[in-house]
Amino acid sequence: MSRLVYLVFLLAVAKASRNTLQQKTEVDAGKPKLAGIIVKASRKTLPQNTKVDAKKESKLEVTIKLPRNVTIPGVIAFGDSIVDSGNNNNLRTILKCNFPPYGQDFQGKFATGRFTDGRVPSDFVAERLGIAKTIPAYLDPALKGKDLLKGINFASGGSGYDPLTAKIVRVVSLEDQLKYFQEYKEKIKAIVGEEKAKFMVENSLYLVVASSNDLAHTYIARSLRYNSTEYPDYLADMSSKFVKKLYGLGARRIAIFSAVPVGCLPSRRTLNGVKRKCSENLNKMALQFNAKLSPGLVALRKKSPGSKIVFVDVYDILHNMIENPKKYAPLRSLVRRTSMTALDPGDSSELMVVSLYLRTMEAR
Repeated sequence: MSRLVYLVFLLAVAKASRNTLQQKTEVDAGKPKLAGIIVKASRKTLPQNTKVDAKKESKLEVTIKLPRNVTIPGVIAFGDSIVDSGNNNNLRTILKCNFPPYGQDFQGKFATGRFTDGRVPSDFVAERLGIAKTIPAYLDPALKGKDLLKGINFASGGSGYDPLTAKIVRVVSLEDQLKYFQEYKEKIKAIVGEEKAKFMVENSLYLVVASSNDLAHTYIARSLRYNSTEYPDYLADMSSKFVKKLYGLGARRIAIFSAVPVGCLPSRRTLNGVKRKCSENLNKMALQFNAKLSPGLVALRKKSPGSKIVFVDVYDILHNMIENPKKYAPLRSLVRRTSMTALDPGDSSELMVVSLYLRTMEAR
């Protein structure tokens, strides 16, 4: 996935974390308690209720401060390459990235096995919550007991909700990721005791990111059994079943991410002709998946006491930026000028994404 996907993902997690906790989120740039997101924008683009501290114009810090009675001890990730932090490194699969140029922006320019040039979204989320700069891969042979206490990453690049997806490319299926989670629970229980382990399992933030590989690749192998409407429905059912199992294992704060515009992936656009237009069929399947999954998760939340299960839809904003890049081009000149000292992600989510994206593009 492109760096843009990661930035959209980061924004969505920040917003979902607030909604998931069902608590008031406070943006405090003056006294940041957690690591902030630095973004720039013109004063003209700011919401009317945004306060700008002239003393801090040179550096904008937008932070999400949790309510006093809320604790998130760790971030735990499941899914595919969007959040994989190196679990594929020692697997017998061709889907690996523990070699240059991957990792060129990681500390020490080290290729960790993350499918990006730096960190993955789950790392950024953990940092924004003040937990850690990175969340380790569960299958890292160098993993130590203390590394388990701030969360863990079970995601495997190439995996998906469809069991066939992981099987084709020989990576860790979501079902096996759950088995590793059960092992993880026993390990932290042995380290900190049953009571603290239970607290960590119930209060950590869980990120579930999958479906891209299913829709973009495995559907071809499944097309004799499912049509383009049935397969997204099947995936949505598999996603709900996964979340239900995760809840049964003790997870409570679970953010499940929508499908992205898979028809706009570079590989799909290349196969779609000289003009490299997005595949409308694949994008329709992604939207079908989202439309089926969202109400399914609402129903599941109502049946799951104490759960904070949320559906995080990143499709629309990402698709809009892909299809209408010129809409955001004017911000390139504005982004260099003034700074915001406070920004509510809920009120100005699109501006945050654009600002983060432009900063990243300029840093290339």
